Amino acid sequence: MTNSVHQPKIERAAVIALLREHGITPTQQRVEIGCLLFGGHQHISADQVLTRLSGGRRGVSKATVYNTLGLFAEKGLLREVVVDPTKMFFDTNLDPHHHLYHIESGVLEDIEAADVTINRMPTLPDAFDVAGVDVIIRVKPAAR
Repeated sequence: MTNSVHQPKIERAAVIALLREHGITPTQQRVEIGCLLFGGHQHISADQVLTRLSGGRRGVSKATVYNTLGLFAEKGLLREVVVDPTKMFFDTNLDPHHHLYHIESGVLEDIEAADVTINRMPTLPDAFDVAGVDVIIRVKPAAR
């Protein structure tokens, strides 16, 4: 399992190129957010993005952060991981994998896809194919 709690580094030019490849206009705010996100695999919430950007005194509004993260997810640059109805992470790891969520600490970790076996799937209507399966295992400290 991997947990990414570091500040990745990526050059602005690489972020601009990545955004353009995905049909996204590289505004200053989008590039700032991209620089924060795309240097490596990490799980990050919109509030964490806002806090990290505010720490650098960059003028990016909460609405811009939420809209940009939503756009990045829509364009396939991020995965949205909803761990409960009030908590969503954005995951920069686009490879097939699952997650382990630590309820008390709020930490989200990757689990390799090969480490989870699903023995049976429901029968789908004829007009549908499976697009993906996301498993989130929620854990808490064991009762003593």
